Amino acid sequence: MPELAEVEYYRKQWDPGIGGEVGRVRLHPAARIFRDCDTKLLERALTGAVLEQSLAHGKQMLFGFSGGAWLGVHLGMTGKLFCEPRPYAPGKHDHLVLELPEHVLVFYDARLFGRVRFDQGPELPEWWQALPPDLLSDAFTQEALQQFLKRRARSPLKAVLLMQERFPGIGNWMADEILWRAALHPSTRAGQLSAREVGKLYATIREVCADAMQVIGTDWGEPPPSWLFTHRWEDGGTCPKTGQPLVRETIGGRTTCYSPARQKLKG
Repeated sequence: MPELAEVEYYRKQWDPGIGGEVGRVRLHPAARIFRDCDTKLLERALTGAVLEQSLAHGKQMLFGFSGGAWLGVHLGMTGKLFCEPRPYAPGKHDHLVLELPEHVLVFYDARLFGRVRFDQGPELPEWWQALPPDLLSDAFTQEALQQFLKRRARSPLKAVLLMQERFPGIGNWMADEILWRAALHPSTRAGQLSAREVGKLYATIREVCADAMQVIGTDWGEPPPSWLFTHRWEDGGTCPKTGQPLVRETIGGRTTCYSPARQKLKG
């Protein structure tokens, strides 16, 4: 599933359409991605509207159109946004297509785990305003992290980092990267961390988010071999810091990769 930086990359794919007027909306109204959306209202409101802005927050995207129209997108597991020059013939999995004068904006989703929202009004939609603080913003503080860890004291760190109500945009690979860089075992209970370790975790969350946005979010660049990312995908990988074998197991319900030589489990 796309995470923080991948979502930022896909958000930018529709930016060539900013300033363009939607001449035609094509969609598959019965597709599951529209389960919470009035497709007739969406089609009427967006036809003739101008795309004015694009936003990303965690795993969510929001596109603002003239007339107070807001299109929300969650990519799910297989969703993708892309922009094509006209003319463009939509494929079977292109469930939402916006035709502009020079470009065609497409939401593709083969497995239909994604989601489209539509709202109207002069302000950002309420659901968008209710999202937790961005992990790179000043509103995400070490104190807020510490309090959240206390409330989830019995949960393993791997499971805690995947909780979107505090860590928007963090998914499986980013959680593993954070814990590996911070030298924290993914099974460590959230309530076991010392004040120093909480500080280290906080700094590492922000470091990994910033690195991912720079390397992946900019142009889908390849992470360097110094990251766990490039070694975690298959059994038999080795830790780039220790040279010792990596381990893959299920923790918190998710496949997790870590370095036993570096990430010691607290007793």
